[in-house]
Amino acid sequence: MNSITTPSNDVTGPRSKQVMKVWIDFVCPFCLLAESLIQKAIEGVDVDIQWMPFELREYTTPTLRPEDEYLPRIWTRSVYPMAKSLGVPIKLPTISPQPYSRLAFVGFQFAQEQGKANQYVDALFKAFFQKDLNIGDVGVLLTIAQEVGLSGTDFAAALQSKKYGALHDAALKIAREQVIRAVPTAQVGNDRFDGMPDLELLRKCVVAVSRP
Repeated sequence: MNSITTPSNDVTGPRSKQVMKVWIDFVCPFCLLAESLIQKAIEGVDVDIQWMPFELREYTTPTLRPEDEYLPRIWTRSVYPMAKSLGVPIKLPTISPQPYSRLAFVGFQFAQEQGKANQYVDALFKAFFQKDLNIGDVGVLLTIAQEVGLSGTDFAAALQSKKYGALHDAALKIAREQVIRAVPTAQVGNDRFDGMPDLELLRKCVVAVSRP
């Protein structure tokens, strides 16, 4: 499920503080589970997380339905056992078909600009996978934004803004250039983990890049 590779080029660039880039999709349960694991990996280490958008199913690709065979099978076989081992509450959302994540990511661009990226990402995951809320709904997104301290008026305007849509499109272009095919994908320095990372190995990479 997990592999580690070394990209041919590093887009991180010079930074005063090391950054772990993590590609996610808000409708992927493994991304919620990885969020918990990544927090453990960076505990006590001077490394920031930079969340990177990746849409598993862009509009108009049909999204998954929880009443079909695929999702219950994957959740029973992989998601629930992994969540139990990590101690992360999670349940298969009942929204059918599952929402597209583009609008939530457009809102993410605004939240990131306002310094609320971590809070927004965490709230989105919990809204979908713990509260069974439709994160493709504008009203739900607005409530989440306000709960994490964003201006409701400004957030609503951002969802309609060409600026934040363009920022999201630019982020998707980066994902294509980096040949991201699965989420979560984490990049620490020149090391990349495709899929759920191994905590011990990820921790070693994090500690290594944080050294002077």
